[in-house]
Amino acid sequence: MRSSLRLGASIAFATCSTLALPHAHAQSAPVPTTPAERADNYVWLEDVNGPRAMAWVKAENERTAKILQSDPRFATLEAEALKVLESPDRLAIPQFRQGTVYNTWQDAQHVHGILRRTSLADYLTPQPNWQTVLDYDALAAKDNQKWVHKPLTCLYPNDGLCLVALSAGGEDAETLREFDLKTASFIPNGFTLPRSKQDAVWVDKDTLLVGRDWGPGSMTASGYPYIVKLWKRGQPLDQATEVYRGAPSDVSTGAFALHDPQGHQAIFMRRGLNFFESEISLWTPTATRTLSLPHKIEIQGLLDNQILLTINEDWKPTGADQTFPQGSVLSLNLDDVNHDPVHLKPTIVFTPTASEFAQDLAVTRNHLVLTTLDHVQGRAYVYSRTPSGQWTSSKLSIPDNQAVEIVSANHSDDHFFLGRTGFLNPSALLLGDAAAGTLVEAKALPPQFDASNDVVEQLHATSKDGTQVPYFVVHRRDIKYDGTNPVLLTAYGGFQVSMTPSYSGVTGKLWLEHGGVYALANIRGGGEFGPAWHEAGLKTHRQRIYDDFAAVAQDLITRKITSAPHLGIAGGSNGGLLMGVQMTQHPDLYHAIVIQVPLLDMLGFEHIAAGASWVGEYGSTSIPEQRAFLASISPYNQLKPNTHYPEPLIFTTTKDDRVGPVHARKFAALMQEYHYPFYYQEIVEGGHAAGANLKEEANTRATEFLYLTRKLMDPKP
Repeated sequence: MRSSLRLGASIAFATCSTLALPHAHAQSAPVPTTPAERADNYVWLEDVNGPRAMAWVKAENERTAKILQSDPRFATLEAEALKVLESPDRLAIPQFRQGTVYNTWQDAQHVHGILRRTSLADYLTPQPNWQTVLDYDALAAKDNQKWVHKPLTCLYPNDGLCLVALSAGGEDAETLREFDLKTASFIPNGFTLPRSKQDAVWVDKDTLLVGRDWGPGSMTASGYPYIVKLWKRGQPLDQATEVYRGAPSDVSTGAFALHDPQGHQAIFMRRGLNFFESEISLWTPTATRTLSLPHKIEIQGLLDNQILLTINEDWKPTGADQTFPQGSVLSLNLDDVNHDPVHLKPTIVFTPTASEFAQDLAVTRNHLVLTTLDHVQGRAYVYSRTPSGQWTSSKLSIPDNQAVEIVSANHSDDHFFLGRTGFLNPSALLLGDAAAGTLVEAKALPPQFDASNDVVEQLHATSKDGTQVPYFVVHRRDIKYDGTNPVLLTAYGGFQVSMTPSYSGVTGKLWLEHGGVYALANIRGGGEFGPAWHEAGLKTHRQRIYDDFAAVAQDLITRKITSAPHLGIAGGSNGGLLMGVQMTQHPDLYHAIVIQVPLLDMLGFEHIAAGASWVGEYGSTSIPEQRAFLASISPYNQLKPNTHYPEPLIFTTTKDDRVGPVHARKFAALMQEYHYPFYYQEIVEGGHAAGANLKEEANTRATEFLYLTRKLMDPKP
C-alpha cells in the first residue's frame, strides 16, 4: 500500500457535472433534526444483485448516459482515451522469473490479456519477439467467463509450477489453477482451488499451504480466511490438514514464504489483528513459533539468510538496550530467529530522517534495492552487506519531481528494473546492475500528450492546526493568476499510501492539453512522511486529513490559480470518502466532485463488503467515542436537505467485493430523496477499479473528463 506509481496507467479519478437533472421519485420521509441518527431507508440497496436494486441502478445509469454520452464530445474523448490505453508504444512492464522476462499485455486484440515471455536481451530490443504463454481471452471463451488476470504464485526456485489466479469480472475472490510455465499449459488434475477470497503458498512441488473459505464459520467478519491447511497433491481438498488458526475477529490469517538466492527459505504465518497490526510466527512442519516482533511491521524479503523488514512503530527488542525508530528498515539473521524467536537482534539497514522515509525494497542475487521519498521526491539506493554483517549503501541518480518504484528484481543475477515517472515526463524503465551500481534507461514511453508548455511546482498550504501540507501543481507556463483556471485536485489520505508524481497519458490528453490544471495533495493519512504522517489521521484524528485537503483547495484559491466555480476534486475508494466529506463539509468550495468506488456510509461500513477489515484505519461504531466521530464525518449521515451542494458524478462497479457498490448507491438515493442533482455510473465488471478491460476503462475516463469539462471549462449559464 505504499506506492501509488502506475507506469503508463491513468490515475483513477472521480468527478461531477453541470446540469440539474430530473430524478426518479424515492419514498419521502420526515427529515430528522439530527441527520447522523436518521433512519436508513435504503438498506434494500445493500442487496447487491437484487432485482429492485438492479432496477434502480439501470434507471440511474440510463439517465446519466442520456446526458453525458449524448454530448457530441463524449465519443472523441472516449476514442482519445482508448488510443492512449491501447497504444502499442505502452511500456511492457517486465517481471523477472529466473532470468526470463514475463509480461501481461492487453490491447484491442487481447481484451482479457496474454501472459508472454522473452529473454532479457531480447526484451531490451525495440521490438521483442514475445512468446505467448497463456491467452486469457482464449481461456475466457473456453470457460464462458470474463476472466480478469491476477498475479501468479510460483514455486521457487525454478519458477516452473505456478498457480494462476483468475477473477470473475475483477472481484477480489479468485479461482486458482495449477499451470506449468515451461510447457505453457495447465496441469491435468493439478491443484485447483474453487472461487474464494484465498491465498496459497508453495511448501514444495507437491504441497501447498492454503487459507480459504472452508465452510460455515471459517471466514472472518471482514470476509477473509483465518484457518490455514496443508494440502497434498492428489488429496481431496476437504481432507487438507489444519496447521494454523487465527481468530474470527482477525482481519485475516494466512501464510507467506520468503526465499533467497542462496537457498534459504522461511515460511511465516501472519495473523492480521487489524489492517495494520500483525502477529508473525515462523512455521515449519514440526513447529510454529511466534516471533517477538512489533505488531506494526512489514516483512519484505530474504537475502543471504537475513530477514528484511520495516517497522511502523518504535521497537525496543526484548532484552535490548536500543530502541529503533518507526520507519526503520532492519535485518534479522534467520538462524538466530530459529534459535531464539524471543530475543531478536536486529541490524539497521536504513533509518528515516526528518524528511526521508522508506517506501519499498527488493533483493537481487547479492544486494538489496531500496526506494524512498525525500520530501515527496523519489530516491533509490543499492545496499550491500559487509563481511562483518553491517549494511552500506550507494545512491542512484534520480531527477527531482519524479517518482520511482521497484518493478522487478532478478534472483539469478544482480539486475533489477526501476520504474521512473513524473507528471510531464513519460514513464521509463531503468535497468540497474546492483553489483556495478549502474542505472540506465532501458525503455521509455513516447509522449502521449503535448507537455511542451507545462511546468510542475511543489507548493505548500497551511492546515487548520498549522501543519505545512505539500502539494504539486501541473499547469501551463503562461498561466494567468486571475482565478479562472479549471483545476482538478486529487488526494488519497489514508492507509499509509504515498501519492507521488505520475505520468498519465489520459489525464494529459483529456485535461492538460485542454488548458486544465492538475493538483495532487500530500495530505496526512498517507505515507509520504513515514508512519507518523499516517497515524496523525487515524480514527478520531481523521478530521486533520479533511482539513489538510480543504487547506490545499483554499490555497489554490488564495494564490488565484483558481476559484470555487472552477475547482473540481476527484478521488476513489478511501479517496472517495475524502470526496464525500469535502462535499458535505465544504459545499461552497467546489463546483465538481468525482466520487469513485467510495466509502460513504461510515456508520454502516463495518457490515458492507470487506469493511470490517478497516476498523484499524477508521475506528468502530461499537466504541461510543469513535461512533460519534464517524457520525460527524460520514457523508451519508451528514447530507442535509435544503443545502446547496455541488452536483457530483458517482461511480462504482457491481462486482466490487472490496468496498462494494452499496455506499455509492445509498448516497445517491439519499440525494435523490432530497431532490439534489447528481450523475451516477455503475458498471458491472471491474471489481474495485475503473473497468475489467481497457475499453471499459476508456469509457469511464471519458465520462469523468466530460463531466469535468462541462462543470469547470464550459461557460457558466
